Amino acid sequence: MPFVKVYIHFVWSTKNRTQFLDNKELRIKVWNHIRENAKKKGIFVDFVNGYSDHCHCLVSLGVDQSIQKVIQLLKGESSFWINKEGLTKEKFEWQDEYFAVSVSESVIDKVRDYIKNQEEHHSKKTFQQEYDEFIRKFGFQKFEG
Repeated sequence: MPFVKVYIHFVWSTKNRTQFLDNKELRIKVWNHIRENAKKKGIFVDFVNGYSDHCHCLVSLGVDQSIQKVIQLLKGESSFWINKEGLTKEKFEWQDEYFAVSVSESVIDKVRDYIKNQEEHHSKKTFQQEYDEFIRKFGFQKFEG
């Protein structure tokens, strides 16, 4: 039996950064649903939180899981559920784009704290500023296709 511990910090936004998740109760409902749905699908969500226009999710990948499949299951099912439950006034969608970065065991608590403190964090910084910071910090390059 393989022993695997590979943490990935996922970040994705709502379509066009629309502030669909504009109240705390709704966000809590969505984050709880993402966690419960992930568990049913064998995805270990260590921590999930976000703000009105985006989600952070710390996942420990299983031995047979890929980044692409995990993000597809988390985003696809949650947007379907949000719409089925009628939780937003307009049709809810997540943006296709997402970030996925590996997290070292030595900084896992820092990442959890960062995800946990999204409300406070975004009282000082917009998601666009956070996005630009991720691009710089992790050396991502945007390619126009």
